[in-house]
This record gives sequence, structure tokens and C-alpha cells, in this order.
Amino acid sequence: MPAAQLTANELQSRIDLALKDSPHSLGGNVMGTNAAGVVVLEGRVETFYHKQVAQELLRKLDGVERIVNLLEVHWPERMIGSK
Repeated sequence: MPAAQLTANELQSRIDLALKDSPHSLGGNVMGTNAAGVVVLEGRVETFYHKQVAQELLRKLDGVERIVNLLEVHWPERMIGSK
């Protein structure tokens, strides 16, 4: 279905599925919301790599015009080390 014919609900379903089915473990803390083709990514990820991966997963979806990536990176303690 061409992007112009996608409803907001259909695009939201595609966004949810892309984030859920990613081969990269993004965790359950990532959410993308859609308003007129502008997707806002919110939540927490463990690395800047995962922040970028989430954005790139959605960039290729029909109907996505712009992405606002508000994901926060929270390094796990095992990666920070203890003092």
C-alpha cells in the first residue's frame, strides 16, 4: 500500500512491529509514536549503537517522513565498572 494511503493506525502498527522484531535486542523500553508521519522515539537503550539502530529501523518504513530520536542511553553497570 502506498504511503499516502496508510492510516495512522497502520503506520503505528508497522512502527511497533519494526521495533519489536528487530534482530538487535533493543529491550522493551523503546516506543515510537506517530503523528502525521513524524515518529518520536522515546525510552531507554543501553548504547548509542542501539539508539541509532532504532532510528534506522524506522527510516525505511513507508509513511515515515521524519524521526525525532529522544531515546536516552543508560549504560549498564557491567559496562561502566565499579570504583
